[in-house]
Amino acid sequence: MTELRRRGGGDPDSTDNISDKEAGGDDRPDLPGDAEGEGDVDSKADTPDVPLSTADTDNTPECLNKALEGLPPRWKNYWIRGVLSIAMISGFFLIIYMGPITLIFVVMCVQIKCFQEIITIGYRVYHSYELPWFRTLSWYFLVCVNYFFYGETVADYFGALVQREEPLQFLARYHRFISFTLYLAGFCMFVLSLVKKHYRLQFYMFAWTHVTLLIVVTQSHLVIQNLFEGMIWFIVPISIVICNDIMAYLFGFFFGRTPLIKLSPKKTWEGFIGGYFGTVVFGFLLALLLSQFQYFVCPVEFNSETNSFAVECEPSDIFVVQEYTLPAVVQNTLRWKTVNLYPFQIHSIFLSSFASLIGPFGGFFASGFKRAFKIKDFANTIPGHGGIMDRFDCQYLMATFVHVYITSFIRGPNPSKVLQQLLKLQPEQQLSIFHSLHAHLRDRGMLAPEA
Repeated sequence: MTELRRRGGGDPDSTDNISDKEAGGDDRPDLPGDAEGEGDVDSKADTPDVPLSTADTDNTPECLNKALEGLPPRWKNYWIRGVLSIAMISGFFLIIYMGPITLIFVVMCVQIKCFQEIITIGYRVYHSYELPWFRTLSWYFLVCVNYFFYGETVADYFGALVQREEPLQFLARYHRFISFTLYLAGFCMFVLSLVKKHYRLQFYMFAWTHVTLLIVVTQSHLVIQNLFEGMIWFIVPISIVICNDIMAYLFGFFFGRTPLIKLSPKKTWEGFIGGYFGTVVFGFLLALLLSQFQYFVCPVEFNSETNSFAVECEPSDIFVVQEYTLPAVVQNTLRWKTVNLYPFQIHSIFLSSFASLIGPFGGFFASGFKRAFKIKDFANTIPGHGGIMDRFDCQYLMATFVHVYITSFIRGPNPSKVLQQLLKLQPEQQLSIFHSLHAHLRDRGMLAPEA
């Protein structure tokens, strides 16, 4: 992006004056190779012309600053991050208690805030050229994409409600055409906004918006899809990513010596490995706890009679205790032949492994992005942590993996969705399917032959 580099004053890949404080936090004490000025984002030697993010200001509550003013900077940051982490985890438990609807709205709010943080970075560059409509079109495309995805969700999970309301039937039937028409209007507005001599930059920003939509909105939709499979598929993945972040930080803070990756110099192998084992143990125990409650394991379904969500069901096999025979080596060591586990506990090991080994690459990706634009954090929403996007860079990658994992290894055909599709057919078609199904079941001996 030649224009962006020229405007920013220097090579965006240069890391001489970029902060090492990443989304996952500083998990390594200063090593001999670390430059003292590495945390100075707005170094006079290479200051971008584009206004810097508000993330460079300290918005830590005054009471917390006063309580910690006597501590060294490293320990002060440790306590600020710890206190705010406890507050966020407590809020997470409260949201879970409030139920699925609240979780869906929270996911939507997080999505909008993450989108705003990324778009704002592009807008600061784009606005300096005084070109029209970038921010307006970005938010318009956000509305269009959300309309499409949430419309699909309503059609899939609220079929009974849609069939009952005439306006919803029309919107559901022509949903994709309406979505495409809305997007097409935004596309035409973008073309009309093109300004001579800045075509290349405008197309950069058009791509910026669409990549942001792909990263943020699409994966937020997958989070909601996972939630409808059962709250356990929402809670466990998010919790193990949070756990891995905390464990890696703690192990790196106290034991870290060996740098892990150049993109994030304060990440260490000690933190990476310690975070893996701590996360696997935590995920295994959390799976054991949550698998015992219907509220967490049952799919979230809309009850058309009460107009509310229901989480009552007969738990599926992966949430029923099974007896497993241990390998011979383990039997000889522990003197145990069998062990009783929920199958979901075994699945949790794979989820925890992904969250620990692959999930951090979402954070490294975000680190590279921030370094390219010489910013410390996406925003300053959470003191000591940065913006919302700084906290969710790994969560979005995890949500995609969980959705693929469910569709590949867990979920079979959904009877409720099949029934919803049948209810949309004409009566003659429904009757034909009924006779075909009746004959099929009779041939298999599941129904008594006709007299």
